[in-house]
Amino acid sequence: MLNDKVEFYNFTNKQMKNSHIQHPEDKDVDDFQDASDSDIGSGAIDLSSAVEEAKQAIHYFFNNQFKEARDLMKPWADTSMYHSLGNCVFTFLQAMLTFEQQHIMEASDALKKCLTVCNKYRKKNTIGESLGKIVKKPNYDQYTEEEVHAELCYAESLLLKALLTFMEDETLSSFIRGGIKIRSCFNSYKDCHSILKHRNWENSTTKVHFESGVRMGIGTFNLMISLLPSRVIKLLEFMGFSGNKQVGLEDLEYGCNMKDGLRQVLCVMTLLSYHLIVLYVLSHQEGDLEACENILKTQLQLYPNGVWFLFFKGRLEFMKGNLDECLKWYTKSWKSQIIWPQFHHMCFWELLWVNCLRLNWSEASIFASYLVEDSKWSRTIYSYQKAAILCMKQEELSVSERATVERLMRDVPKYKQRIAGKSLPMEKFAVKKSERFFNQNRNLTLPIIELMFLWNMFKIAKKNFNISNKILRLIEQSSEKLENESTTSKYYADNKALILLLKGACLRNMNSPLQALECLETAISLQKQIQDDHYIVPYAIVELAFVSMTEGQTEKAILALEDAKKNYTGYSLESRLHFRIHTALTELKGNKTQTNKQCEQ
Repeated sequence: MLNDKVEFYNFTNKQMKNSHIQHPEDKDVDDFQDASDSDIGSGAIDLSSAVEEAKQAIHYFFNNQFKEARDLMKPWADTSMYHSLGNCVFTFLQAMLTFEQQHIMEASDALKKCLTVCNKYRKKNTIGESLGKIVKKPNYDQYTEEEVHAELCYAESLLLKALLTFMEDETLSSFIRGGIKIRSCFNSYKDCHSILKHRNWENSTTKVHFESGVRMGIGTFNLMISLLPSRVIKLLEFMGFSGNKQVGLEDLEYGCNMKDGLRQVLCVMTLLSYHLIVLYVLSHQEGDLEACENILKTQLQLYPNGVWFLFFKGRLEFMKGNLDECLKWYTKSWKSQIIWPQFHHMCFWELLWVNCLRLNWSEASIFASYLVEDSKWSRTIYSYQKAAILCMKQEELSVSERATVERLMRDVPKYKQRIAGKSLPMEKFAVKKSERFFNQNRNLTLPIIELMFLWNMFKIAKKNFNISNKILRLIEQSSEKLENESTTSKYYADNKALILLLKGACLRNMNSPLQALECLETAISLQKQIQDDHYIVPYAIVELAFVSMTEGQTEKAILALEDAKKNYTGYSLESRLHFRIHTALTELKGNKTQTNKQCEQ
């Protein structure tokens, strides 16, 4: 009965959209609905010309010719779906990079207008035609090429609008509206997928552009949803979402190989982001670095000075543990353009962490300063990071630097943001640590090494023994220093457990499982004595699971992961750990099923 209700809800929602009966999420289009169909049609550019100009704009954009790209899209933004969408992409990127209210409002207006333009081109069904779909599937051969591309452009602009909604304000209602738009966007992509499969594309010159967009959208949804913790996936599946990692990767790889497809480069960007960023932050797994190497070789031939692909080349070398090489590429990306200085901040973030892994605190603090002074993404995190870096200099700190650390730590809570009434987890963590700094006699234990661990940087350090060994020596020095301090200190157990967790994780990545186990088990044994850092125990249990995984002890690893998942809650950065638990359990249970099948055969 429940499934029938969900099915009926999904069906009626879809029919409302196809018949152009307004959804709640289409309310943003209201302000621009007074434009008539003749306004769109008069003097409008034809589809083939629009696609060609969109391809040219993409070429400009990835060659850092941002003004030329936008100037090509803007004149037709009120009448051509592709020009309108292209113009929206540029305004959206500017809003996302600057976080300035003026740019957010400009992007919002552009997207409202784009949704209206797309709606004018979408196929309009009468109520009778929509009701007729109850007994038979739509005949997609009746759709014109303009109408099918309008469906795709509508889905893409709706996704941008949904993401922008999360940035427009920090209320719960805004968060819900964004979620509704994403659901509508997902349904639109599913409709586009049906069009791709069932429409007769014979003699079509635009199928390759439509298909590359469908592959990109469906592939990205599948990939991202598959990464979410199981409890979230169950909720999303009830709402009509679905996610399959393998299907997502296959779609994106297919789209990546469609050299003439308009969205081919977007498939490329999504795959690079997944393999070089997402997997390294949210899971224990490695990305496909060989595939990234091949992709970047091709893209850098096309766009040798493009800021994006220079950045990804730097990220590739970083993930390989080639710190000197990645410094070169990140610096090249940073200095490749000055039109959008916000692009520099991505490079500064990476250069900060490269120098932290090199234990070059002075150089790292320079890039931390750039972020604190110029970036609006999260001044709470940036302030804490700079203070944490300076803390690593310890006795070498000058009087003015000590004053800077205190000022930064006092600034950390001032800039804390709230989204849908809740603090961002990493900002909340930074605020707690800044309070601890003052409660602990203006001192923290290995604060930047702790952040390295939480950002999964130890995965990079293990590629280079010298780096890992230097970090291990630093942790051991801190351990020796702690042993010389009073054990009656309020936070003695917290600091000792942190050192043991960091040492255990470092040793695991250096392929010293027995030593790692000893450290991690001792950290867990301090659970009842820990005052503040309650995250240490579940994180240590997950590290134990990873040790068991590398030793081939599947059952033991699964038990540890399930223990961390079910028996611990309310600690800092809980969601981040659940992402890693989910990917590890998915891998282990998949391997276990495969092994059982082989045994049965």
